[in-house]
Amino acid sequence: MSILLVDYIRELKNTKNALTTEELYNELNHVNHSRENRLFYANLITHNHELISKLLEIMFRVNDKASSRAAWVFEFVCNQNIDLIIPYLDTFTKNIHKVHLDSAVRPVAKICEYIAKAFTAKTNNAIKQALTPLYKERIIALCFDYMINDEKVAAKAYSMSTLFLLGKDDAWVYPELTRILKEDYSKQSAAFKARARQILKKIKQK
Repeated sequence: MSILLVDYIRELKNTKNALTTEELYNELNHVNHSRENRLFYANLITHNHELISKLLEIMFRVNDKASSRAAWVFEFVCNQNIDLIIPYLDTFTKNIHKVHLDSAVRPVAKICEYIAKAFTAKTNNAIKQALTPLYKERIIALCFDYMINDEKVAAKAYSMSTLFLLGKDDAWVYPELTRILKEDYSKQSAAFKARARQILKKIKQK
C-alpha cells in the first residue's frame, strides 16, 4: 500500500462518509485494467465500509459503463475479504441477474465463485451462516443463466465451478450441469473444454 493511499484513507476515516455516491461514481472514472489501480480503489472501500452500499448502487446501474468499473473494484474487495459482502448478500443476489455488460458479468461471476468457495470451505466461516437457501438459489440460477447464455468463457468457467461447489446439496444441479457441459463442449473454446473436463471428472467422483 502506497504512502499516498495511506494518507488518503486516513483523511477519509477522519471525515465519515467523505464520499457521496456521485463522488464515488466520479472516482470510478479513474479505474482501469491495471491491477495496482484496482487494488487502490479496493483498499479505499475495504478501509471505509460505508462505501460498499454506494459501490453496489453504482454497480447495479447496469446500463452505465461505471457498472463495470464498480464490479471490478468489488471483485477485488471480495477477494481481500469475502465477509464484507455479508450485510449486502440480499442486495447483491437480488440484483445480479440484471448485470449484462460483458465487462461487469465476469467479475460478478467471480464474486459468486468466491462466495461458493467460502461456503463450501472445510474451515468454519461467517459465509456459511450468512448464505441462506434463498441467496444460494439466486446464485445458482444466475450461474445457469451464464452457462446457457452467450457469455464470455471466463464467466462460464467461474459459473461451472460455482455450480459444482453449491450443487452438492441439490440433487438436480449436477445432472443439469453435466448435460449443459456435454452439449456445449464441442462448440466452446479450449479454455472452456479444459475447465469442463475438470468439473465433469469431479462430478463423476462424487
